Amino acid sequence: MLDLFSIFSKGGIVLWCFQSTSEIFSPSVNALIRSVILQERSGNNTFNHNALTLQYKLDNEFELVFVVAYQRILQLSYVDKFLNDVHLEFRDKYKNELQTGRYNSDYEFKMCFDKVLKECENWAKSQAKIPKQMRTFEDSQKSKKTVASMIERKGDEKNKKSVKIVESKNLSNGKLEEPSEQEDDVIAANRAKLAQKLASKNKKEPKKSPKSPKAVDRVKKPRVWELGGGSRDLPTLEYTTDKDAVPNDIMPDTQLVGQMTGAIKDLEVESDYSSSDDDVDNTQPTAKKSGGMFSLFKGLVGSKALSEETMRPVLDKLRDHLIGKNVAADIANKLCDSVATKLEGKVLGTFETVAKTVRATLTESLVQILSPKRRVDILRDCMHAKQEGRPYVMTFCGVNGVGKSTNLAKICFWLLENDLSVLIAACDTFRAGAVEQLRTHVRRLDALHPMQAHGRRMVHLYEKGYGKDAAGIAMEAIRYAADSKIDVVLVDTAGRMQDNEPLMRALAKLITVNQPDLVLFVGEALVGNEAVDQLVKFNQALADHSATNDPHVIDGIVLTKFDTIDDKVGAAISMTYITGQPIVFVGTGQTYTDLKALNPDAVVRALMK
Repeated sequence: MLDLFSIFSKGGIVLWCFQSTSEIFSPSVNALIRSVILQERSGNNTFNHNALTLQYKLDNEFELVFVVAYQRILQLSYVDKFLNDVHLEFRDKYKNELQTGRYNSDYEFKMCFDKVLKECENWAKSQAKIPKQMRTFEDSQKSKKTVASMIERKGDEKNKKSVKIVESKNLSNGKLEEPSEQEDDVIAANRAKLAQKLASKNKKEPKKSPKSPKAVDRVKKPRVWELGGGSRDLPTLEYTTDKDAVPNDIMPDTQLVGQMTGAIKDLEVESDYSSSDDDVDNTQPTAKKSGGMFSLFKGLVGSKALSEETMRPVLDKLRDHLIGKNVAADIANKLCDSVATKLEGKVLGTFETVAKTVRATLTESLVQILSPKRRVDILRDCMHAKQEGRPYVMTFCGVNGVGKSTNLAKICFWLLENDLSVLIAACDTFRAGAVEQLRTHVRRLDALHPMQAHGRRMVHLYEKGYGKDAAGIAMEAIRYAADSKIDVVLVDTAGRMQDNEPLMRALAKLITVNQPDLVLFVGEALVGNEAVDQLVKFNQALADHSATNDPHVIDGIVLTKFDTIDDKVGAAISMTYITGQPIVFVGTGQTYTDLKALNPDAVVRALMK
């Protein structure tokens, strides 16, 4: 049973609506528009929201959307057929009104709707009564074999092992037919060979030398290394605690100071945009610049509507191009399906080609995906938290070796440049050297922004050593920052693989207990299909292992090692498409100033060149 059926334009005008219950469906339809249609994710025509399943169909010629909503628990097999039939019925009946754009007309569609719905329900009942058909020969794997694969060649017999199958035949009196005397001779010969082999093994065993008596356990003596030092040298070799007596002899690079003030600069990707796939179609390069009667003629004369068959060669070529640029294969398929759904039925102008139209639509979709749905202004949020008298907390998570600590230090330098004091919480209590790495960064950052220049100490490190509970250390660090009036807390966590359930539980506990303002996933720009697996499982683990009804999942992405990939920027598309969250920072080098903001246009140009 359908709960809702609605026909509305892409401009938001509802042409006709049917509702069988008093339930309010506006939040579900708005979620479909916001999360699927506007975000260029229309490859799959099914969308789940709360307890409802929504299926939709786009009419690209008249810019219409047909939406059906029903309870998710129901299994309605006729919805796809119903959408297609009601779409054709509505187009045929009101074609003149739709061509003139009269969306405010009175559309009397109730009788046609009931008729189509009843026909589809009867069709579903009749299909359910039909017994399941057996698979035909054309559907089997054997039908796909070629004649060449079934031809036996001369040298193939040597590689094949002959297996003799002995079948027992039932006689008319119910007794089994005894094997022939020749078969008895073969069995007797095999038994003789087996007995001979066993006898040869038994003869070889006495020739083995007797075991030597068990040696007396020797105590391993410690190896004495030259210039190794002794117990009296331990105080000078101890680096796990800071020494007040050791002067801070770090020479700061003063040229870095002042370069990161204000908002982060946009990423610049060097690429010469060229449509090498479609240069052959550029027969009228100046058609768009002409006007007057020529434009009127172009609008009047149109070619046939786009179909799946005409777009498929271009989409296949673009899909291979995206995969070659490091976009995950699954994401590339979904993007091409979304473009096909968006363009199917659209009528091209006289001087427009299929390749150009598909390429332009894919480019628009990529820019739309990379453009953030919400603005992430960390400086504004930090100032707002400061006015509330609390620190702004950011947590960094990700797999091993992606550069969490290094990029945390870059972000810390950017915050110091904007006169915000920072506390770094060393919650990576697992990896050897993690605390010492952060301590080195703190010393260097403190040398770049000393206490004398700001009137207070700007960067602090909160650490409790190794083997402790990371969630407890983060809680203590946030409390210490609030008491000390520190503006921002950056929480560094241990690297963990997405399949390691105990470590994922620990990360979910840290986020649930401390409720940070921003959870950033740090990922490499080098990964392809692995990016999808990492983000999906990190998000799923944070949701599954959280003790709250509204779990805090990933809020943004830090894309690292962007300077090592040239123009293979597909990981940005894969990560943003999976989570729907923006890429907040991009790491482009080894120094503190190598931190950029993502520029969607530049990334798409590099991706499509």
